[in-house]
Amino acid sequence: MKTKFFPIFIAFFIVTAVFSQSNLNDYKYVIVPKKFDFLKEQDQYQLNSLAQFLFNKYGFEALFEGDDYPEDLASNRCLGLRSDVIKDSGMFKTKLNVELKDCNDRVVYTSEVGESREKEYKIAFNLALRDAFKSIEALNYKYEPSEEIMSLANPKVAAKSEVAQEIQQLKQEIQNLKKEKEAEVEVIQVEKITAEPIKKEELVKENIIEGFSNILYPQEIENGFQLVDSSPKVVYRIKKTNLNNVFLVENKSAIIYKKGDEWVIEYYTDSVLKQDVLNIKF
Repeated sequence: MKTKFFPIFIAFFIVTAVFSQSNLNDYKYVIVPKKFDFLKEQDQYQLNSLAQFLFNKYGFEALFEGDDYPEDLASNRCLGLRSDVIKDSGMFKTKLNVELKDCNDRVVYTSEVGESREKEYKIAFNLALRDAFKSIEALNYKYEPSEEIMSLANPKVAAKSEVAQEIQQLKQEIQNLKKEKEAEVEVIQVEKITAEPIKKEELVKENIIEGFSNILYPQEIENGFQLVDSSPKVVYRIKKTNLNNVFLVENKSAIIYKKGDEWVIEYYTDSVLKQDVLNIKF
């Protein structure tokens, strides 16, 4: 009777291993906590650092929880698995196994139990964890992008990332233009002309001449504000960014940001960079 069940058991073990490998290959990252529940301190006995090292050693891209995450993981947490190490009770042995959960807190993999008979905790935990990782090593993990998981990206986080890229690109354009102007001055050797600084009142007056109200009042809209004058007329629609007091101006290659106590709009006109002071009543 035992002989008949043995091949079935082996077949079941092989199918389970292949299925687990296929599941794990869908995930790009493993998040390692800085403290395991059965320990009293962060990275006690360097066990968390060892777990990160072993995940990386066997092909995974392991990160500590709370670190700066790569852009794709920040916009789609389902690309990563959360790892944990579980301690089993044992009188004469230290027993540990590794558990991996997806973004929905479902267990997708549990390693074989790793064991050690050492009495000193640091050595026992180290050896038991390495023993548990032998079953992970046997999976021969290799990341294979899953369309189902890739489609779970958070649109709000992705949008923030896109806005940040736009701001960075605009800043780079401003820096490049400044360098070009400086180079032109050096080549043509134009005499330096000292002009009187434009006063804040003159900039505000210039805005009025262009048809804008002296004072702009913010009205909250989705993802930002619309700035209206006393007419009331919508002068600008601005979008929030992940930078404090920096906004993108809708339908205009411009940004509005706070400089000291003033709000400034910075934009291009015929490849010339301009700045105006705005009187916004936030």
